[in-house]
Amino acid sequence: MYGYGQPMDGGGAQQQYAPPQQPGGYGQQPPLYPEPSPPSLADAVRAFTTGQLAAEDFQQVFATSKVYCPRGDNPGFLALHNTQQPVIPMFTSLKELRRYAGKESKYFVITGSEVIDLLPTGYGFVLDMEGEHRMVFDAKAVEQMVDFAMRRMYG
Repeated sequence: MYGYGQPMDGGGAQQQYAPPQQPGGYGQQPPLYPEPSPPSLADAVRAFTTGQLAAEDFQQVFATSKVYCPRGDNPGFLALHNTQQPVIPMFTSLKELRRYAGKESKYFVITGSEVIDLLPTGYGFVLDMEGEHRMVFDAKAVEQMVDFAMRRMYG
């Protein structure tokens, strides 16, 4: 009697049984119409600073994006006080943070919505301080972002 894995001709060659593949199984084929992915925060910064993205659209991307923040020995944001208003440097990527603070710098990562929740009153922030498309949000702009977030959440 011959079966899978047994030599049919009496020689040393073995036949291996492979289970049949089901076409179109879960996760095997990309969808025909993939969902568009949201722009990265860096892309949103570029689009917003060049006028290609509305403020509300930028804020929606910002709220769900990761933001890289330099940190010191104590918990919390590091603020720059040598500006007209105190601002907190934040970055769209670890690469941008390293460009500003160096390779060995300490940092933490939070979402943009957490930034809006945790930013102290009277402080602004600057995104990608050393980047090509630096964005500064003064304290008044942060208040507007908070108002927008509240309207979006609570109507």
